Amino acid sequence: MKKMRDVLRPRTGFCILTAGILLSFFPSCGSGKPGPRDSATTAAERQKQNRVVLKVAGANFTNEDFDRYVRATVGEKSSAFSAPALSRLFDAFVEEKIFFKRAQNQGVTLTEDEKTGYLSRLESAMGGTKTTRTPAEETALAERLLVEKYLYLLVKDLKVDDKEISSYYNQNKGDYLQPEKAQVSQILLATEGRASQVRDRLNNATEDQFRAIARAESTGPESVKGGVMGVFSAGQLPPELEKFIFPLKEGEISRVVESSYGYHIFRLDKKIEGRLVTQAEAAPSIRSKLLDQKSKQAIADHLVVIKSALDWKSTTENLTFAYQRNET
Repeated sequence: MKKMRDVLRPRTGFCILTAGILLSFFPSCGSGKPGPRDSATTAAERQKQNRVVLKVAGANFTNEDFDRYVRATVGEKSSAFSAPALSRLFDAFVEEKIFFKRAQNQGVTLTEDEKTGYLSRLESAMGGTKTTRTPAEETALAERLLVEKYLYLLVKDLKVDDKEISSYYNQNKGDYLQPEKAQVSQILLATEGRASQVRDRLNNATEDQFRAIARAESTGPESVKGGVMGVFSAGQLPPELEKFIFPLKEGEISRVVESSYGYHIFRLDKKIEGRLVTQAEAAPSIRSKLLDQKSKQAIADHLVVIKSALDWKSTTENLTFAYQRNET
């Protein structure tokens, strides 16, 4: 299981810190005192922002709180997103506040070291930039960190045993089949005539001779590497080129092949046979995947339980956008 230090890391990047910075670059247009219409509009907007959209165990959260959550999560104001996207963000906002209240009720607290470490990693994600945060932003950070800790405590003892790994591997062996691959080199030339001349020089050429000619003649970016393009499996190169490459034998050189890039001469340097990745090789990634699935399921199941136990209510009609229920 991951250590507490690793789990309590900034998962939302530097969004909450940059919100104020971004807004500072876009001051309000116009100058002087607002006219009557501007004042009315401002008052109406303020009223919308103050509408309560969520109540959790006696705590009220407004549109302004949700906007702050959106900026902290995705780094943009809510007005930048569509109604479906905002609806899913609101669902996540509701869940976070419910988890936060549950954490409080369970007596989960943060140490100063946890707070300091979290803020340090957050600033590190910004390249070491230190930013002054408002009290509201400080509170939002602390709440999010408390939720992170609560969820960590919820899932920290989950395990994936060898039997589960074996079962997953046997049921999904197709995912661990590595296809045949080929190391490919090329000489790329601008004209068909020049390509034909170079191809004639390559008859019975050794690998070293091919590489020397590639360095001297090829116009492709891989010419400095003696023409080595890399290792590819079927489907990774354009079909019109693959059909000339993969039928080649090791060490064999193709005829001149025309494409939109120019005129190619390919060499199949090495064929790497396809194979099945062993269970032992796949075990670390399978364990991580199954542990992630277990954690998500445990959190989802726990959310259902605490939603039924807590006194909460969302008032989606008070949102500043048309909320769309998630049917999935």
